[in-house]
Amino acid sequence: MMFSIIIPVYNRPDEVDELLDSLTRQTVKDFEVVIVEDGSVVPCRNVCEKYEAKLDIQYFAKPNSGPGQSRNYGVERAYGEYVLILDSDVVLPEGYIAAVSAELEREPADAFGGPDSAHSSFTDTQKAISYSMTSFFTTGGIRGGKKKLDKFYPRSFNMGVRRDVYERLGGFSKMRFGEDIDFSIRIFKAGCRCRLFPDAWVWHKRRTDLKKFFRQVYNSGIARINLYKKYPESLKLVHMLPMVFTVGVLSMLALCIALLFLCPTLAWLPLVPLALYSLIICADSARENHSLHIGILSIAAAYTQLMGYGFGFIEAWWKRCVRGKSEFSAFEKNFYS
Repeated sequence: MMFSIIIPVYNRPDEVDELLDSLTRQTVKDFEVVIVEDGSVVPCRNVCEKYEAKLDIQYFAKPNSGPGQSRNYGVERAYGEYVLILDSDVVLPEGYIAAVSAELEREPADAFGGPDSAHSSFTDTQKAISYSMTSFFTTGGIRGGKKKLDKFYPRSFNMGVRRDVYERLGGFSKMRFGEDIDFSIRIFKAGCRCRLFPDAWVWHKRRTDLKKFFRQVYNSGIARINLYKKYPESLKLVHMLPMVFTVGVLSMLALCIALLFLCPTLAWLPLVPLALYSLIICADSARENHSLHIGILSIAAAYTQLMGYGFGFIEAWWKRCVRGKSEFSAFEKNFYS
């Protein structure tokens, strides 16, 4: 067997149904599917049983331990030469496995990953969130999807690792935020070959509303500081841009309020940069998605993404770098339950 697809699940039976359905449509069939239920209150066992005649599928249920440890649990029970790590909220195009196979035949790799995009069936909010996570005008340009990258760090929504490399490196760590980037860093430190497979893309649903999206990116901001504490060299200037953006927005709003009292006729001036940025986001997203409505929603999604990440980054910097707290004592209430 060439591939073992590992999918950790937490209370998402409907999404698992869509993902498994997309796996039945793959043009290349040389794979098994390993579902690991991570202490869900709403399990997906019945969904998995629907596909037993169509897929080589294993289902396991275990107490909650987070996505990283659940992936390790699944890999221990898998048989493939390559491990494909997918999030439960992705859907695969028919040629996904074929694209991965073609890339490996063209040039072997120890680890790899692919980009993501929004499906036409996604809600307008999901499309706006997808835009904010992939756009050049947010931080999307540093996430992948480009062919010329010095280093490509695969993310767990679409990640592949040769099984013997996975086992040698011990799989995912016990980090609850940023565990996929941590794994990618260790892959590079081990001298392994890791690259982007641009044609092995997935449709990624992410979060269904801005509140859930904010929590997701907030945790990503926390993860960046946790990664910095483990690997100081991993923190780049570009990773600080959301924090700078957040401080900048708050400063402009504070200045605007101050001018309302000091010089009301000039109170609008601090809002000009924010208005111009919002206009750029709206126009670019509307062009890309062929929808003005999605363009307007993308303004809110972009601010949510940048400022959610920024606030998480600032909190983590304060707790871990200034107050010296450990990763687990600082963020016990943030951990996925």
